[in-house]
Amino acid sequence: MRTLTILGATGSIGASTLDLVRRNRDGFRVVALTGHSNVTVLAALAREFDAEIAVVGDEARLPELRDALAGSGIASAGGEAALIEAAQRPADVTVAAIVGCAGLAPTMAAIEQGRTVALANKEALVSAGGVMTRAVAQYGTTLLPVDSEHNAIFQCLAGNDPAHVRWITLTASGGPFRDWTAERLHTATPAEAVRHPNWSMGAKISVDSATMMNKGLEFIEAYHLFPVGVERLRIIIHPQSIVHSMVEYRDGSTLAQLGPSDMRVPIASALAWPARMETPCEPLDLAAIGTLTFRAPDELRFPATRLAREAVMAGGALPAVLNASNEIAVAAFLSGKIAFTRIVQCCENVLAATPPAPPQCLDEVIAVDQEARAKARVAMELLI
Repeated sequence: MRTLTILGATGSIGASTLDLVRRNRDGFRVVALTGHSNVTVLAALAREFDAEIAVVGDEARLPELRDALAGSGIASAGGEAALIEAAQRPADVTVAAIVGCAGLAPTMAAIEQGRTVALANKEALVSAGGVMTRAVAQYGTTLLPVDSEHNAIFQCLAGNDPAHVRWITLTASGGPFRDWTAERLHTATPAEAVRHPNWSMGAKISVDSATMMNKGLEFIEAYHLFPVGVERLRIIIHPQSIVHSMVEYRDGSTLAQLGPSDMRVPIASALAWPARMETPCEPLDLAAIGTLTFRAPDELRFPATRLAREAVMAGGALPAVLNASNEIAVAAFLSGKIAFTRIVQCCENVLAATPPAPPQCLDEVIAVDQEARAKARVAMELLI
């Protein structure tokens, strides 16, 4: 039986993880569950899985959490320090799924325990890639990617020397606007942008998929996860989202990981690694699917992937700047303040400003993030 902590248990990744645990109760014992502010769900999950402790990020909701857990014997805590303490509790596997920069410190705390971290927090590697990977090496942590694309690459690389890799190819659905003209993109609405054709996701990540920024950020993550160099990473459009990524070796062999569009597949891979576990996902019926198609990305209509590639090649703080400015711009688009095509333009304008010094620690990463957000707000006002 493996002990398990889930940072971000009330979000979509947390829900999918606990669905797998629910179906494999003999395989896991839950140590800690955390959530941002949804006390009702957090308390119910802590009771269902008999967690040792439940932690709410919004400390003002702690009295409510204590009341909800009264008589259960489950400890409760709240606030940023409590999230870090939960991440430091001994657990065989910690799922790091807190969204945004709020997840940076707890993720680092989990890494510093030297065990296994199943990483679903994008900012950990996009904004703090150098800082995080140095910590992984220092503490001997096993870092398992949960994103479907990176988990696919991880599986395709298993047992192989990265020096033998010719290409790592991240697949992208292309989002809901992949066939739209540049003129039509400018008039895209938030309601249209959040209707992803293949995946059920939150509003922000759905917009990132529509701009292709999500794939750009995943490109940066792949750079830190898989040491093959920028020049051997590439992106390809695959509308069916069946092939989740591919690795081509120098002998001409290409290994691809295929699976349904269900996050429980990569989560199960990380939870059970190096073994396998059952999931409730329907098996692929390739005969019914019939056709898998691929095409090159169009960086004229969707320049986000170019920006991400340039940011990671320049290095330093620029990936963190890109991530922070994108969050501000996406929020402005969703609130109706700017046009869809202004999202990436805002990011490019912020990246063109004088870059901050490369961050050497987590506090410096957070400072870069805050500075970039302030610059993005100014840049956004000029685009309205």
